[in-house]
Amino acid sequence: MAAVITIYTDGSALGNPGKGGYGVVLISGPHRKELSQGFRRTTNNRMELMAVCVALEALKFDGSDVTLYSDSKYVVDAVSKGWVFGWERKCFSGKKNPDLWIRFLRAYRRHNVHFVWVKGHAETVENNRCDALAVAAANGTTLLEDVGYEGGAEF
Repeated sequence: MAAVITIYTDGSALGNPGKGGYGVVLISGPHRKELSQGFRRTTNNRMELMAVCVALEALKFDGSDVTLYSDSKYVVDAVSKGWVFGWERKCFSGKKNPDLWIRFLRAYRRHNVHFVWVKGHAETVENNRCDALAVAAANGTTLLEDVGYEGGAEF
């Protein structure tokens, strides 16, 4: 039987672009894991998408049933409305963040993922936790280079 997993994600950029970070909460039965990382220069949309990529890549077993909660219309709509699959067919021509969308699709296709949009900065406890993780990561002292952004892959 496939694992049933609940994921919450959030991204943050302090300035857009600016320092950024992502936060992830993964829950499966009694198990809980939190992930976060900060970057020295990036965008909010990249951190929202990076959070989803990292979360799906962290899953140990292929074929997991995943409900993923995000406050990012950019990510949720791109998948739920099928836009990303059209972008992929056109090799992401003219789209931002192709490096992350390719990474996302690789991880997404390993699982059965259902996206749910939640209002940011509202009463969703785990989304608020992800926001706190993302902001703390962006303000942290161990900031990585977002190679896709700083290297120009966002265009």
